[in-house]
Amino acid sequence: MVRRASARAAKHAQRARPPQVNPCPPGGVGGQYKPLSDAQVQRIYAESLRILEAVGMADVPKILHQQAISKGAKVNAMGRLSFPAAMVENILTGACKEFTLYSRDGQRDIQVGGDRVYFGTGGAAVQTLDFHNHEYRPSTLDDLYQFTRLVDQLPNVSWFTRCCIATDVQDLYELDVNTAYALLRGTSKPVATAFTVAESVDPIVDMFDIALGGKGRFAQQPFCKAHVSPIISPLKYGDDAVQVALACMRRGVPISNIVAAMTGATSPAPLAGTLALTLAETLAALVMINVFEPGYPMIFSNWPLVIDLRTGAFRGGGGEMALLNAASAQLSNSLGLPSGCGSSMTDAKVPDAQMGMEKAITALSCGLAGGNMVYESSGMMASLLGASFEAFVMDDEMLSHVHRCIRGIEVDEASFGFQSIVAAVTGSGHFIDQPETMLAMERDYYYPLIADRHEPAVWQEKGAKDHWQRARQRVTELLQHHPQYLDKVADQAIRQNYPILDTIAAL
Repeated sequence: MVRRASARAAKHAQRARPPQVNPCPPGGVGGQYKPLSDAQVQRIYAESLRILEAVGMADVPKILHQQAISKGAKVNAMGRLSFPAAMVENILTGACKEFTLYSRDGQRDIQVGGDRVYFGTGGAAVQTLDFHNHEYRPSTLDDLYQFTRLVDQLPNVSWFTRCCIATDVQDLYELDVNTAYALLRGTSKPVATAFTVAESVDPIVDMFDIALGGKGRFAQQPFCKAHVSPIISPLKYGDDAVQVALACMRRGVPISNIVAAMTGATSPAPLAGTLALTLAETLAALVMINVFEPGYPMIFSNWPLVIDLRTGAFRGGGGEMALLNAASAQLSNSLGLPSGCGSSMTDAKVPDAQMGMEKAITALSCGLAGGNMVYESSGMMASLLGASFEAFVMDDEMLSHVHRCIRGIEVDEASFGFQSIVAAVTGSGHFIDQPETMLAMERDYYYPLIADRHEPAVWQEKGAKDHWQRARQRVTELLQHHPQYLDKVADQAIRQNYPILDTIAAL
């Protein structure tokens, strides 16, 4: 005789099932954390305008100099290009406030702007923590493709920027092309890349057109943004990066203009001084774009970074990084601009307690401050010099907790559960059997996959694995994913017209 499952067993099975509704989805509204008062925001902004007008910018490319002068810029007594406050504020009025960063499948688009928070990758790690022997080695094109396939499945990494440099590809054009091809092959999420030289932009956008099915398709569905660093701190333009930005604008590539000055080195050591200078520099990047095309989609990526003043080395973790980048998000959002900031960096070399401490505090602070696009938020190690497969999946789970904090607490009549309180105190004496409990379990609580919540005896029975070991097992499972995001016709056309390396296996 087949015994019917008991009601208790069915209830246990239901409770053990993963929630059907994600209680902490990306795109929640931040802004709850404000490290600066309103008066401090206004004072820092005023100081940034003072810097741009009184000090101005040096090493301005001729094409930018001429265009800026035609839009109201001046040459000051020091011979530097000066941006009057009225000019900057006029540009702010017409600057892009919101835009869509598309996915190729149409299912994972990102609306950039407001106080919506998304976490993604960044960085240019030249080393990878080897998945097999746990030693650092030079990053390769194969690593990049493996990272892309991995991130394609991580729900909290909302876009993928190439996180490492393929050091085994020496030719700069081949590097740019094969980096873009790896992104096409490995994910349909929104992506980002960097162009080593402006001459790479047109052929790579042409490649994107092929992937989407025809000439001009990318401009209709721009799924890749360019990471450009047009400012050399303090207060200089970089000609090569400016040329890349202009080439991207001609082809409709959204731009993340990244300013990453370092306290005590390329920006003042006091935190307020760094915030004022980096805000001025990021405004100079905004001017650079908008004097050519007002309202062009640009992420205002002000990333104030920290060095260890005892050694001069960059340091990605710590309270100062958390404060500075949360304040940067607050400043950018106060201007109504699509904001970008950096978080989840760590100085740890392996996925350990130091990594968890440093990444969580910076990710949470930037998320709660309302940074729209929070970069470097997964996978990066060793002060951005390295990347780790296990760290990617650990960070993705950590970001679920961050998104849960961003979501906050709903306060309404249903959430108080008054009738449940009456039923519990006059009946069973507990809330386990109340209907709100099951609803809340599905709706309000996040259940980690990698973090262990068993009691010690059960944990030991299951092999006493630490967090790193469990993450390694999860990576092994996820890397069985071999997506087919390029159809054979498009792939063949790309391979016929571009120097695609055999590192990434053919479809």
